[in-house]
Amino acid sequence: MFGFLLSVVIAALAGATGARLAGRQSTGCWASMALGWIGSLLGSWLANLLGWPTFWEIEGFPVIWAVIGAALFVAVLNLISGRRDGRRRPN
Repeated sequence: MFGFLLSVVIAALAGATGARLAGRQSTGCWASMALGWIGSLLGSWLANLLGWPTFWEIEGFPVIWAVIGAALFVAVLNLISGRRDGRRRPN
């Protein structure tokens, strides 16, 4: 149980860090957790694809790759939506 709660907290921190690196001004707690989990999946897939090692894991959660994956995911979302930061553009 403690391992799961620790991975949720790490996912939230990794997601918030990745979003901030990609230019997002702020994300909520739930969005940060989701970005952390998506980032860990995307980052781990990318690391396996390139043959790179997992640098730092806590309770099996790839922290560095989660941050990188979250930043890439938010950057792609920003490109698709046309936003440069987390705020809405005026009409």
